[in-house]
Amino acid sequence: MCGIVGVVSNAPVNQLIYDGLLLLQHRGQDAAGIVTQLGRKFFMHKAKGMVRDVFRTRNMRALPGNVGLGQVRYPTAGNAFSEDEAQPFYVNAPFGLVLSHNGNLTNAAELKAELFNTDHRHINTDSDSEVLLNVLAHELEKTTRGLPLSPIDVFAAVRGVHKRVKGSYAVVALIAGHGLLAFRDPYGIRPLCIGRGQNEQGGTVMVASESVALEGTSHQFERDIAPGEAVFVDMQGQVHAQQCAENPQLKPCIFEFVYLARPDSVLDGISVYQARLNLGETLAKRVISTVPPNEIDVIIPIPESSRPSATQLAHLLGIPYREGFVKNRYVGRTFIMPGQGVRKKSVRQKLNVIASEFKGRNVLLVDDSIVRGTTSREIVQMARDAGARKVYLASAAPPVRFPNVYGIDMPTATELVAHDRSIEEIRVAIGCDALIYQDVEGMKRAIGSLNPKLDGFDASCFDGVYITGDITPETIARMNAERVDGSEEGGVDVSRLALPNPQEA
Repeated sequence: MCGIVGVVSNAPVNQLIYDGLLLLQHRGQDAAGIVTQLGRKFFMHKAKGMVRDVFRTRNMRALPGNVGLGQVRYPTAGNAFSEDEAQPFYVNAPFGLVLSHNGNLTNAAELKAELFNTDHRHINTDSDSEVLLNVLAHELEKTTRGLPLSPIDVFAAVRGVHKRVKGSYAVVALIAGHGLLAFRDPYGIRPLCIGRGQNEQGGTVMVASESVALEGTSHQFERDIAPGEAVFVDMQGQVHAQQCAENPQLKPCIFEFVYLARPDSVLDGISVYQARLNLGETLAKRVISTVPPNEIDVIIPIPESSRPSATQLAHLLGIPYREGFVKNRYVGRTFIMPGQGVRKKSVRQKLNVIASEFKGRNVLLVDDSIVRGTTSREIVQMARDAGARKVYLASAAPPVRFPNVYGIDMPTATELVAHDRSIEEIRVAIGCDALIYQDVEGMKRAIGSLNPKLDGFDASCFDGVYITGDITPETIARMNAERVDGSEEGGVDVSRLALPNPQEA
């Protein structure tokens, strides 16, 4: 998962891109990069670290120009983590191209071989984003009819990309001297939206992963970029758009609404905050069927994404809502840390209990989701150590039973606490007195009801249905071998990765 921003303006864009990346920092904390364009020359700075650490005053001064793009990243494909793989990526032909990408290509290995053997292009890193950049460059070179470059040529190139590339991808790219290109995969798995703003020199067009990056930089959200659609903003700020996929379907990643996106964002017509309220409402029915409400003294969220669901759950059950954990905001996300040992240690650095909210009480903890279970086990033990009589745990999302291959760092089945386990076995592993999960269909209804125009969701980590249609147990085993964290749990028996039949799911 990454966050991307692109801007075309009549004024310098370096500060605007920086501000947009700060608003998307939750989407990636391992590296950040900005490219700007002045005339036909690109200026780039990128490095490992968070936005505030990567960009100093001297770096910002070295990023002139009225057009640019940026990215915040954590890696799900490639080396974990070479500084060479920080984005954006650059190639010098045709025209000069710079690209940033949010998502994960599921056929990157095959494309890399094609690029070398047929297209005669060299890939210098293990990043699938560099592969995607070179596919785009090759397709643009094939379709270009000369100067000036026309939007028709650009859209033809994107059509070629869609035919070759599989997986999830939301992309922003600069074509030197011509403009900004943004496009989304034919399923719209990863989010991308466009908006407009005004400055003293005139108008600004911005594309970004989430609406919060637009609104937080004084841009007016205009619309989501449709699945399969390409948007080309020329150097004069004129916006050209065209559908470039043969059979686009809007099936966004449901985990964006469960956990990844900021609650103040609106993705594909759905308020993330309202989606999480709805999950709390449907979860209430599951809780009642498992634990009588009169046996619960207090409901406490596990910060932070679970707060809306926990609030709604407490309201519907008539049970007091309390804050029982204080979060240290300066520790990274635990579920993207490289080793279980580091992850376990980090939980108590990241959360501290307010003991008075636990002592002598039956506590229902609410989390947005349970992935590996390591954090949940530690938190349950922290609640017991604080004096809780009983500790119940509810997840606003269903069990995460299958690897994610579309850009979330949880592809190894053996890392998932719910993989190949019953609910009771998961409860025992986590150590809580009762465990309540959301059900898959309830989750889809709760979120999908907020936009009836959706064609469905990518909910593959919950239901095992991979909407791109190209994922097999062998594919997942290969991706596990390419894991970025070098985890000792990277190996998996593909015979145990039975995937549901899409027609049965």
